[in-house]
This record gives sequence, structure tokens and C-alpha cells, in this order.
Amino acid sequence: MHKRAIGAAAITGVAALLMSACGGTSTPAAKPSGSATTAAVPSPSTSGPPVRDAAADLVIWADADRVPIIQKYADAFGKENSIKVAVQVATDVRQQFKDATKVNKGPDVIVGAHDWLGELVQNNTVAPVNLSADVAAKFAAQAIAATKFNGQGYGVPYAVENIGLVRNTALAPTAPASMDALVSEGRALVKSGKASQTLVQEVGKTGNAYYTYPYLKAFGGGIFATKANGDYDAAKVIVNSAGSLKGAAVLQSLGKAKALSTNVDGTNSDALFDAGKVPFYITGPWAIDKAKKANIKYAISPLPALTGGGKMQPFLGVQMFYVSAKAKNAAFAQEFVTNYVPREDVQLALFEAGHRPPALTSAYDKVSATDTDVKAWFEAGQGGQPMPNIPAMNSVWGPLGQAAADVIAGKSQPKARFDAAQKEIVANIAKG
Repeated sequence: MHKRAIGAAAITGVAALLMSACGGTSTPAAKPSGSATTAAVPSPSTSGPPVRDAAADLVIWADADRVPIIQKYADAFGKENSIKVAVQVATDVRQQFKDATKVNKGPDVIVGAHDWLGELVQNNTVAPVNLSADVAAKFAAQAIAATKFNGQGYGVPYAVENIGLVRNTALAPTAPASMDALVSEGRALVKSGKASQTLVQEVGKTGNAYYTYPYLKAFGGGIFATKANGDYDAAKVIVNSAGSLKGAAVLQSLGKAKALSTNVDGTNSDALFDAGKVPFYITGPWAIDKAKKANIKYAISPLPALTGGGKMQPFLGVQMFYVSAKAKNAAFAQEFVTNYVPREDVQLALFEAGHRPPALTSAYDKVSATDTDVKAWFEAGQGGQPMPNIPAMNSVWGPLGQAAADVIAGKSQPKARFDAAQKEIVANIAKG
């Protein structure tokens, strides 16, 4: 994903990022007769779903960035097992997978974000994936944790992503220690004519809860309380807790200072920073390729601290491979996911699509030794927790995002607006 993507249904707010698992890998069923083949990657000419190749023994759906990489390993897997493997581009993997699986026309394996997990399990569309304890131990602990729901593993991770502070080093050679220092420095640059605005961060007219969360977490707030075992508790929403309200007050002050604006969203944030007139950009790895093409000299650092609180901690998003609960040949699907995806060469190849820190520790160590950006993103995510993968999270995105947007725009006071968001989220969760 190029941007931190939230599903269309989630944007409306209705139900709709580093253990050990027991058991071993599945043994593939008897190999079909015939030579191994791999279907050609289709070019997505429309936004419609891919049509499963009825002749394929194994079908994998992923986005356009990852398909060419997966293709290489699908070819090898097909040849080794004398089967036909089809790797197809899905423009909306999550929704298209759910829709196709309902009518038994879905893929066997999909690639996507870990926060889809609770909903996919609830809808009985994904199958457990049991990594052996020794293989699971080769991954970052938080990455493995993100693949679990109710204690059961449902996938194999390959990348971890989070937001941080990207700065234009021509304007801001050093990282500000606090948000107050950032605003002060940015406003001085604007006043001198060197910068057009202080800070770029996606907000938009309907808000963006993903970018809102770190402000709440800096004061001990957030979205859900956690249970004794560390799982998120959908029965305890803390959007209007004392800590969350302190974070909301910071959002209000940043709106008043014109550091944050609802006029900045996913359609223009990259372009604003890449014009070279903005010192600071709160974003993730997906924005870096464009900045490089624009010849922006940049550096990445952790999100700044908030006065009276602590450092903002971003959500961690984990990208992973899932196995369909209705896979045509579950054994081959499990074999590919549990034996191919954990390989270092596969993890390193997938790193090339988006340059997110690899989930496999040895792959991360290898790329971080030569890629300073990877190390910087990892450090920016230190202390972060995986985004909730429980179904109740789908009830949060819209209400929390809109509450933050309204506060930033000066339309509402933090307490009243976040109280309303809390009430709406709780009601949405109750509706199921």
C-alpha cells in the first residue's frame, strides 16, 4: 500500500500495522499429474475483482506492487510441486477476497494488513496458520503477535510499518525534541519566507484516526484498554478518557496554529512536502519514493514528544500472508505460506516493494546495515503496539477520524466532540 489504507466502509464508521505457535507445517496433497506452470500476471485494467483461474491449483491475490515479486517464488513453488500457480492483482484485496470467498471463487492465499484479521476470522474466511516455534522465533515478536487472534496464529508476516517524522533537511537540519519546538521552528521558517507551512500530516475533511492515535497515546489514552494478557478489550473504549482528551487538546492547538489542516489529505500531502517548502511531514515509508524523485534531502526520526505527556507512539502495521478457509488445495497453500514466506530471500525481495522494515529478524539485520531509512523507521516505531486487529476496530475509524477533524478545524471543543465519538463507537460495536 502506498498510503496507510483504511477500507471505504471503515471510513464511514460502520462495521466493515515485533509467541510461539504450536505444531508444524502441513504436508501437501499428492501432486497432480502434468508439468508445472504459473499463470501470467494480469494487468488490472479495471477496479473489478480478478477472476480466479479455474485450472490453477494455487491462486494468490496481492496488490500490484507485490505481485511481480511473489511471481518469482510462485514460479519456483509451482515447478517444485508440479502444479499450476496463478498470481493475480487485486485492486482491493480485502473486499474482493471476502466477496469472492462467499461464492467459492476466491484465492487460496492473500497478502494484506494484519488489522483485517479479526473481521476475516469472524466471517470464517481465513484458516489458522501454524508456524513451528523455531520458525516463529526468527521473526520480530510484535510481528508474530499481530498475526494472532484469540491466541491463534493466522498468517506469516513479512513487513512492519509505522509513521514517523520526516523532515526536509535543507529547512530543518536537526530533529525537534518536541512538538512545541517543531511548531516554533516551522512558524519561523514560514515567517522568513523559506517555508509555505509548518507541518504536513494527513487530516482531511473526515479526519484520519490512524494519524490521530499517537496524539492520544502520548498521554496514556488511545482507543481500547487492554486485557491482562495484552489483548485489546472491545468492551472498554477509551476515546474520551482523560489521556485521550489531552491529546485532543493538542490537536485543537495545532489546528489553531495552522500546523494541522483539514485541507491536507491523502491526495495532496506528498505533493506539498515534495515541493520543497515544508520542513516537517508526519508520514510513513510509502511517501519516501516520491520524495526521492523530487530530490528532497530528508531524514527520518521518531515522532516528537508532547508537552505534559510523552513521545507520540504510532501504531505498528504488519503485512502478512493469509490462507483462505476455503482454499482449493489447503495443503499447498499452507506449504507456500509456512515454508516459502519465512525464507530470508523472500523477505528481502518483498522489502523492495515499499522498503518497509522486514519482519524476519535476519532480513531486517541485513537491510538495516546498509539502508539508514530502514533503521530509522524501526526506531520511529519503538514502543509502538500493533494496530488492533479485532472486528470492533472497524467501528472506530470513522467516528474518531471525524472527531479529530472537527477539533482541528475549530468546529468543536475536544471534550464534547470526543464524548460524542465515544458514544458513537460504543453504539457501533454493540450493533455488531
